[in-house]
Amino acid sequence: MSRALPHPVLAASLLVMWILLNGFSLGHVMLGSVIAIAASNVMVRLQPAKPSLRRWYLIPKLVLIVLVDIWRSNVAVAGVILGPDRGQRTSGFITIPLTLRHRTGLAVLACILTSTPGTAWVEYNASQSTLLLHVLDLVDEEHWISLIKNRYERLLLEIFE
Repeated sequence: MSRALPHPVLAASLLVMWILLNGFSLGHVMLGSVIAIAASNVMVRLQPAKPSLRRWYLIPKLVLIVLVDIWRSNVAVAGVILGPDRGQRTSGFITIPLTLRHRTGLAVLACILTSTPGTAWVEYNASQSTLLLHVLDLVDEEHWISLIKNRYERLLLEIFE
C-alpha cells in the first residue's frame, strides 16, 4: 500500500466496473481512474476500527439461524403475496428497544433484518437505543420484539460485547 494508492485492489475493481458499465474509451479510462483513486483515498478516512469478537465460535450458529429464517421468511412472504387472503394482511411499524450498542453488532443486525424478506430496518435512535422496524405481515408486535431480542440480539451481544 502506498500513500497515493492505499487500496489498489479496490481502485482496480472500481476502474474495471466503471469500464464495464460505461464502455471502453480513453476518456472513460481516465475518468474511471480518477474516481477509483479518489474513492481509494476516501476509504482510508472511512476505515472503521477493527471489531473485537469476544465469542467468535458463535458466528456459525448465527449464520445458520439467519439462513433458516431467510428461507422461512421467503416461504411466508410468497404465501402472503400469492395466497387467497392477500388483501387482508396488515403491514406496520414496530419500535423495538435494544440492549446492543456495539456499532458492528448493530450493522450486522441491520443486515440480518433487511435481508430477511418481509422486514426492513427503518431507523435506529441511538439516544433511546430503539429500532424502528417495518414488517410486511404484522400480526403480533410482542412476537416480533421477542423474536429479534431473543433470536438475534442475544447472540450478537455474546459475540460482540
